[in-house]
Amino acid sequence: MKKILQHVLRTLARRVLLRYRPTVIGITGSIGKTSTKEAIYTVLQNRYRCRRNQKNYNNEIGVPLTILGTETGKKNPLAWLRIIGRGLWLAYGSAVDYPNTIILEMGADHPGDIAYLVKFTRPVIGVVTAVGPVHLEYFSKIEQIAREKGKLISALPANGAAILNADDDLVVPMREKTAAHIVTYGFGEEAMVRAHDLRYRYETGHEVWLGISFKVTYAGSTFPVSLPHVLGKHQVYPALAALAVGFCLKLNAVEISELLREYRPPAGRMNLIPGQRQTQLIDDSYNSSPAAAISALKTLAQLPRTGQKYALLGDMAELGAYTIQGHQEVGETAATCADILVTVGDHAKRMAASAAEKGLSKDNIFSFNTAEQAGEFMLTRLKAGDVILIKGSQVARMEKAVKALMAKPDRAAELLVRQGSGWDK
Repeated sequence: MKKILQHVLRTLARRVLLRYRPTVIGITGSIGKTSTKEAIYTVLQNRYRCRRNQKNYNNEIGVPLTILGTETGKKNPLAWLRIIGRGLWLAYGSAVDYPNTIILEMGADHPGDIAYLVKFTRPVIGVVTAVGPVHLEYFSKIEQIAREKGKLISALPANGAAILNADDDLVVPMREKTAAHIVTYGFGEEAMVRAHDLRYRYETGHEVWLGISFKVTYAGSTFPVSLPHVLGKHQVYPALAALAVGFCLKLNAVEISELLREYRPPAGRMNLIPGQRQTQLIDDSYNSSPAAAISALKTLAQLPRTGQKYALLGDMAELGAYTIQGHQEVGETAATCADILVTVGDHAKRMAASAAEKGLSKDNIFSFNTAEQAGEFMLTRLKAGDVILIKGSQVARMEKAVKALMAKPDRAAELLVRQGSGWDK
């Protein structure tokens, strides 16, 4: 039944796209897809009638649902019949005021996923964020992941645009896969949209972070960009990708930089949240991978010191044969970036062991089985000015620790991930 439903949704979505012919922007990568999607949406929403994926609708079911403008029917057959009816109306009924721009995050859990999605969505602009060791239980090598992500770029038309991360050695070669216009972004000298002079902004005496600012150089011009709601160098990349897309669509630099001031990363992705006892939480609890965890830890290390720096890190899932090495590498990085390491889960204990081997005092390393236990423990230690980075894969449920530590837990439903009724356990 799932295969039949998948085929029906794909057929309807393809027909809707052929009828209304919106500009389709595809985004893929191992990390940063959702943040990049949100940054691009922030830049384009005032100029275009935009739609983008909601929740985690980035697979063979979720992408067609996004195109049809509806949510999943879950296990309700009548709900699915209504969705199909809506699709038939969009495809063959009276014309509606359909979006002229569709921004689609595209996930790849298995080989062939990207090829399947691009075949019926036909993106004109393709963005690849980065390639890292995730979903390695289905891909034997990271190079296979890169090949799968690259199928987005090889599917672009000659009059399209490929937006590529110039700082990722596995992404840059994708430029050879297409005749489309190439725009690269990053911090390196070779990047066409290049960020530099990154600054962390902090209000002294109030323990309040004010985000980051940086300069961007493109086509011989340099201009400032401020992201008041973002913390972390790796959160600059979504803004750079959004700038590159904006330039391809003929928006000017001043307009884009002003729009980016309103950009907020999705819940659980390097969000700044006030913690109890005048502490600051960096909520990165949505998901985790070795590359993303290491980037977040390096951000923690770069922050001006106002108190102790805690790394509260949970298990990382879907790493396959890279599980042991990935957790060890994160632990080694934590030893040099954090004053205190607190881990959650069995795999994360390897982080603790590696951090100790790297030189972090065992008196500053603590391990727990659950996020709730870790949160309760940390409440006994926190002092004003402390900064706590919280990160882990979905299985670790690190948002529970965030809720325990945040100054206003009554705002959890608004600020944290996985707060719906389906996530009670």
